[in-house]
Parts: sequence; structure tokens; C-alpha cells
Amino acid sequence: MTDAHIYVIGILLAWMAGIRAYLTVFGVGLAGLMGWVDLPPALEPTQSWWVLGTSGALALAEFFADKIPGVDSVWDLLQTLARVPAGAFLAAAALSPDGQLGAGALAAGAGVALVSHGLKTGSRALLNTSPEPASNWVASAAEDTVVIGGLALAIAHPWIALLVVVGASLLGALLVWWVWRTLSRGVRRLFAPPPA
Repeated sequence: MTDAHIYVIGILLAWMAGIRAYLTVFGVGLAGLMGWVDLPPALEPTQSWWVLGTSGALALAEFFADKIPGVDSVWDLLQTLARVPAGAFLAAAALSPDGQLGAGALAAGAGVALVSHGLKTGSRALLNTSPEPASNWVASAAEDTVVIGGLALAIAHPWIALLVVVGASLLGALLVWWVWRTLSRGVRRLFAPPPA
């Protein structure tokens, strides 16, 4: 694998960690343990049974917490403390052939994870304004699918995965902006004084 491929994979792991940190760590560890990919030295601890068990249990807890409107927003708020550092670690570990985590890679990974986490959290907070739970379930299932599919695609075709991630991020940002703009217009109309 070239340095460019490794860089792309590091960025993809950080992006996915911003959405589902535990599922991403579990997927990386499982891929290494099953021999689907040779992990760099700094990522090899994710193959341990302790890390796999812990991240798998937390991914399962997140799977259910993320399907309940309101609970998902509280969960997302709390997970800011896990997702951004996990993204920083995964990016730096992927980019570290000698096991030493560089400050630049940590910062890049944290930034990418923060952006994807912000898009996820913002879109889910807006979805929670809807009274029905179906949109929440669909969004959560889509996030699960994006992370699992993204991991597989990142291993097989990192450049295609990067294009998908950039496209999904832009689409998500546009959707959040559009919904926010629509809601703010509705609130302004609601509180506007009646015409004389």
C-alpha cells in the first residue's frame, strides 16, 4: 500500500469514528484479527480480545441507545468525549509505521472526527424535532450501514471510500443547513406580529 492509501485510510477511520467510534474500533480490530488487513503496530492492540469485547459491547449499547429519540441526542453529547479522541488515535495510528503517534496526524484525525460527529449530532438533533420515531430509526440504521460499509470499502478501495465520505459529508451539511433554515423561517413566522 502506498503512503497516499494509508493516509486516506487514516482519514476514513477518523471520519467513521466521529459517527460510531466503538463500531469503528471493533471493525478495525476484527479486520486485523481475521487477517483481512495488516494493521500498523499502533493499531495492533485493537485485535486483543479485551479491546474487541469492550468495543463490541459498547457498539451494541450504542446500537440500541441511538434508536431512541432524545436518548440518542444525550448519547451523542456524551460520546463527543469518546469519538473525537478515538478519531485522533485511529488516524494517527494508521499513519504511524513505527508506532509513534505524530501530533499532526492526531490533530488531523481529531478535526475530521469532530466534523463528522458534528454533522451526525446536528442532523440527529434536527430529526428529533419530528414527532414520529421512524426517521430516527432510519437515520440510525443508515449510520450503522455507512460505518460498516465504509470500513469494508476503506480496506478494499480507499479512494472510492474517500469520495463517498466527502459526498456524504457535503450532502449531510447541505441537509442540516436546509432543515435549519426551514425551521428558523417557521419559528420567525410563528412569532411574527400579525399584519395590521
